Amino acid sequence: MTDKIPIGISSCLLGNEVRYNASHSRDSYINGTLSAYFEFFPYCPEVGIGLGVPRPTIRLVNNGEGIRVVGVKDPSMDVTEPLKAYTKEQLPSVKALSGFIFKRGSPSCGMERVKIYNDKGMPGDSGSGMFAQGLMQAFPHLPTEEEGRLGDPRLRENFLQRVFVYHHWRHQIEPNLSVGELTGFHARIKLTLMSHDQTRARNLGRLAATARDDTLQQVAAEYLEGLMATLKIVASSKNHVNVLQHIQGYLKRNLDSDDKAELVETIMQYGRGDVPLIVPVTLLRHHFRKCPDDYIDNAWYMAPYPMSLKLRNRL
Repeated sequence: MTDKIPIGISSCLLGNEVRYNASHSRDSYINGTLSAYFEFFPYCPEVGIGLGVPRPTIRLVNNGEGIRVVGVKDPSMDVTEPLKAYTKEQLPSVKALSGFIFKRGSPSCGMERVKIYNDKGMPGDSGSGMFAQGLMQAFPHLPTEEEGRLGDPRLRENFLQRVFVYHHWRHQIEPNLSVGELTGFHARIKLTLMSHDQTRARNLGRLAATARDDTLQQVAAEYLEGLMATLKIVASSKNHVNVLQHIQGYLKRNLDSDDKAELVETIMQYGRGDVPLIVPVTLLRHHFRKCPDDYIDNAWYMAPYPMSLKLRNRL
């Protein structure tokens, strides 16, 4: 990588003191590890609409006619429309981003499971913060996540993988879109898709194969929708084992019996949870350095993101 990937983020997660009580929610993983690869663009909807710091707390309320964002102590303070207007104003800048990390539980920035109160002040359903909901509706393919969920190794890997794929699509595939570019991309991403959902991977392959010059734009739009929906499914160990065994098949004529046995056992060790995913992948990469294969060498699955992120070390 020569350029950092642009990511939107709730401002408080960068350490900016913009929360309702003039504090911050600085996240060390985001500001440490991820900052080496991503350029963060901060947003604080509540400050953006002029509520100030510190400010009265707000919450989501279902008044029977829809969800409103109102003051906790003063329900007459309704900031629903200002938040919607602020969200609309930010859409042009968000369009340029390749992902977004939201603040968990925020009535403006929470991605999901934000408490919704009834008109009597009792919590009932849950939903998304007003700003987060607006962005996700406007950009349904944009990879999004909450900072709290990034502590889960599988959710963290899933989000970052989506960011890298989405960024590649928008900056490499879309500007150079052709039938060959689309089918070539699918060939590279196929194994990765199989680790998420094998049926969806096959369907995307069939879709890409239907692309013609006169249908390319429509097929590419449908492909992107299916691509991002498939990648959002958290890859299972079982599917990873199937992919690893599939890749192993490309070495069947090149390995002696001892190397084959070692590779089979290493994949099984991963399947049992004895070793992380990085172990069989590293062993496979070792063998393919000695016995190169163009298809495997170009496969996104073998090197989906910088090794230094260590995302597969805990899978």
